[in-house]
Amino acid sequence: MSVITLSNSQISVAIKTLGAELCSIKNKLNREFMWEGNPDFWGKHSPVLFPIVGTLKNNTFYHNDTKYTLTRHGFARDMEFELIEKTEDSATFSIQSNSATLLNYPFEFELQIQYKLINTTVEIDYKVVNKDNSEIPFSIGAHPAFALPSNFEDYSLDFEKVEPLEYTLLENDLVSQQTEKIHTNTNRVPLTYELFKRDALIFKKLQSNSLTIIEEDKPILKVHFQDFPSLGIWTKVGAPFICIEPWFGYSDTTKSNGNLFEKEGVIVLEANANFQAKFSIEIL
Repeated sequence: MSVITLSNSQISVAIKTLGAELCSIKNKLNREFMWEGNPDFWGKHSPVLFPIVGTLKNNTFYHNDTKYTLTRHGFARDMEFELIEKTEDSATFSIQSNSATLLNYPFEFELQIQYKLINTTVEIDYKVVNKDNSEIPFSIGAHPAFALPSNFEDYSLDFEKVEPLEYTLLENDLVSQQTEKIHTNTNRVPLTYELFKRDALIFKKLQSNSLTIIEEDKPILKVHFQDFPSLGIWTKVGAPFICIEPWFGYSDTTKSNGNLFEKEGVIVLEANANFQAKFSIEIL
């Protein structure tokens, strides 16, 4: 594994080739915005979730009468990516299906991830190439964790729009049929650990296309996710970070039948076709 650094006059970032994982964003005052990855809480920074987001029922799926095993969030985050293109302010990474991935996910693919700096923004572009001769099913998502160095209760989240903030609850890591609402008359949600006592908040559909972290009434960072239909928000109780996670897809439902092609939220990509989506992290 190596670490690739990018910079412009406003920000600098670092990306590990292992998992093509963003591990640092600093502004010109040298403030770090990414979670440090302390394993006492959570040993990651911003893993890429592919070819599934979340958990499969019994960690398995079936294809052509064969049983396959995929662990939580898929394998991309644990693979060494190849750096295929780099400039001072951009880098593109790639993995491709191989004999190891085909044992757990019997589809031929290439996944490219590009990081690009534009002023105070990091733009992250996902590209999935179907290299198979038939359709492939997949989900893809981001899992960036942002450092909250002050008291957790000093922070809040501003949704782009005032809307009904209904989220779905997890049940044993699977998407349940239970939903709850965050009760607020504005677009602002104060952060409390109580919100996350039952794990992540899963918003299957939002009107908002961005979410801003507010620190003691001052906006510090905004995640733009207009390409993504779903969003997860998560922390571990007691941990000094918040994850804002744009997703295509999410964990299996408790009623899942084990067919990836019929999985709720899944993308089915035609043979030889490409899929692209991007989100961005803006330092304010």
